[in-house]
Amino acid sequence: MPNQTDFLGRLETKLSEQLHAQRVGYLLGAGTSYLNSTGYPLAFELWDLIKDGLDPTEREPIQRKLDEGAGGLEEALDLLDDGGAQDTPFRHTVTAAIAEYFIQLNPSLDLHAEFMLRLSKRADTATKVFTLNYDPLVERAAEQARVRLIDGYSGVEHAYFDSAMFEERVGQIRGTHKGRQFDETVKPIHLYKLHGSLGWYECPTKGVRRCAYGTPPPENTKRLMIPPQRRKANDTMVPPYSALWSSFRGSLGQDARPLNRLVCIGYGFADEHVNSVLEPALARSDFTLLILTRSLSDGAWDRWSQKAEAIVVTETRCSLYGETGTGHQDLWSFERLFKEV
Repeated sequence: MPNQTDFLGRLETKLSEQLHAQRVGYLLGAGTSYLNSTGYPLAFELWDLIKDGLDPTEREPIQRKLDEGAGGLEEALDLLDDGGAQDTPFRHTVTAAIAEYFIQLNPSLDLHAEFMLRLSKRADTATKVFTLNYDPLVERAAEQARVRLIDGYSGVEHAYFDSAMFEERVGQIRGTHKGRQFDETVKPIHLYKLHGSLGWYECPTKGVRRCAYGTPPPENTKRLMIPPQRRKANDTMVPPYSALWSSFRGSLGQDARPLNRLVCIGYGFADEHVNSVLEPALARSDFTLLILTRSLSDGAWDRWSQKAEAIVVTETRCSLYGETGTGHQDLWSFERLFKEV
């Protein structure tokens, strides 16, 4: 075991170097929206928050699975899924209940607004932010901070989705001694919501759309929020998720200029369909994975702490390129990290 003071000093130095380097992307998990219980709830809290609003015929089968030993809402929904091609009604019931609960919440945007401002001032052409969260904290914070953000939608009351928007650039053409030259005047943040969002819906006639975050989607449409269930890996193969996940995979290795660093904040590494995209990137000699979260399960810790191209920071234990040591008081928290980027 290394000297702990020396280990934490080296950990902080290396982490700072990585955060201030170029071609850095971000992956946000539920911990970034929790805000010390003043924001949006964590996954393990959801069922107790939404169950009373469900019809008994929908609530009782899920509760029965939990009482029989299911390890959380995700496993309960898996046990109620017959594996057929058609969705079971429970997953849509849960999605709607989560959305209705989230619509009521209005947490402070201050930390996320400062985070957006700091990202907008980076040297990168467009900072990529991937998120697993349904909530609109990032979008609302960017608006508050007057930061240009692209999420793939364009429009007003019922915006439409077009992934080509991520390829657009904002700038001006000016004359130089070398001829006409295009200079980018805005460096937007590209937001990829990998599990969908409040306000997203699919209409049978008008396709994938986005309404106001604080209102329900129109009747006879389908919410686009992937519920906590194993089947969610299959959901990522259809629009709009397929385009977003293609960008996620590309940014980790297939693009002409992939990310050199991915900073994962508040994600507990419990989703295998996410982890299976991240792990191959560690085979690149020019890529570093930064895992910053309050805690990891023993299985997740054993898997990721041994990676030679990873830095792991939790409250009880940390790892620096495979060297393990004590935990850090707060370097894993969004409340501190937003000031470090």
